[in-house]
Amino acid sequence: MLTHDRVWSAIDALAVRHGMSPSGLAKRAGLDPTTFNRSKRVGGDGRPRWPSTESIAKVLDATGEDLGGFFSLGRPAQDALPVQRPAVPLLGLAQAGAGGFFDEGGFPVGTGWDAIAFPSGEGEMIFALEVSGESMLPAYRDGDVLIVSRSAAVRRDDRVVVRTTDGEVMVKILHRQTLKAVELHSFNPDHPPRSVPMRQVDWMARILWASQ
Repeated sequence: MLTHDRVWSAIDALAVRHGMSPSGLAKRAGLDPTTFNRSKRVGGDGRPRWPSTESIAKVLDATGEDLGGFFSLGRPAQDALPVQRPAVPLLGLAQAGAGGFFDEGGFPVGTGWDAIAFPSGEGEMIFALEVSGESMLPAYRDGDVLIVSRSAAVRRDDRVVVRTTDGEVMVKILHRQTLKAVELHSFNPDHPPRSVPMRQVDWMARILWASQ
């Protein structure tokens, strides 16, 4: 039976098969990178939202898959063949400010990424950053790995990674966020709070986990 969950599961599995996130799959097919985001799968009224046949046709063309193979990816778990999930992409925190590692939507791209196993790697906007240097003591040491999520909601006092439009990458505590600016506090009390205008924020990701 063709169900809403089965179709979306097939899209997720197709992305995994080709080593991409759902957002990366959409972009390869010439679609908006948010086309397959989880937020797009349910309407504002709570009703299931289906991907268009045009979108499915485009991803099949972009990946060279056929329709039969596509729907086999969305089989119920008890019937499906095991699908290996990709590891979480890993990048040195100091490298994250350089160009070429993130696309316009803030998703990992390029060939300079390594990978790290993470038990809860679900979500199309999760990646890992490795701390270098001692600037984030006492919270994080040199060599610590931070698993961050672009899709997770952020709240006051969350630990976050912020990348500015000029390539500066900061690990901070979110103190306050408005339409105009984000107010960030440092882990080290010797460093004063900082306010960054929203127009200068490239992206902000919540820290889910750290290897310490």
